[in-house]
Amino acid sequence: MDLIARVAQHFEDSAQTKLQAVDAMSAPIAAAIETMTACLLDGRKILACGNGGSAADAQHFAAELVGRFEAERQELAAIALTTDSSILTAVGNDYGFAHIFSRQVRALGHAGDVLLAISTSGNSGNVIEAIKAAHEHDMRVIALTGKSGGEIGEMLGDADIHLCVPADRTARIQEVHLLIVHCLCDGIDALLLGVE
Repeated sequence: MDLIARVAQHFEDSAQTKLQAVDAMSAPIAAAIETMTACLLDGRKILACGNGGSAADAQHFAAELVGRFEAERQELAAIALTTDSSILTAVGNDYGFAHIFSRQVRALGHAGDVLLAISTSGNSGNVIEAIKAAHEHDMRVIALTGKSGGEIGEMLGDADIHLCVPADRTARIQEVHLLIVHCLCDGIDALLLGVE
């Protein structure tokens, strides 16, 4: 086995997936940036959720907003719903894993807030329940998915934004999701700070 060639192929595949996605995804990502920025300027917050690597992306996003991305600015209101082990285990134990995010959305979310819902397949049950809870609270949803968008793609409303990576391989979808997270953070900063 040629490990160097195998590694090089991963780099090539990742780069090609990103380049193939740029035309389809640039406009909806820009719309998501505008939606999130308007939410924050209105004194609202962004809640983020996902499982596994998507949980890490939710936390990464929240950390960049509460801390900073590349420029100094005020703290921005973002909460990753994936981080409180007591809530996750209590809700998972008492109500089931499908409700670990939705109960937090109902407790913390308000009209005008945004839910960043991340699922590579678009079929994560607990993310689907979180979206239902967000809709109940008149929150907009920005969904990061891949493949065909799954059930999440079918349940989004007109006010929601679907960022569906046109790829089937989970690793490639997750790599584009991380790039999207950085695009969102950069775009929010650019709009807030007036950067060209």
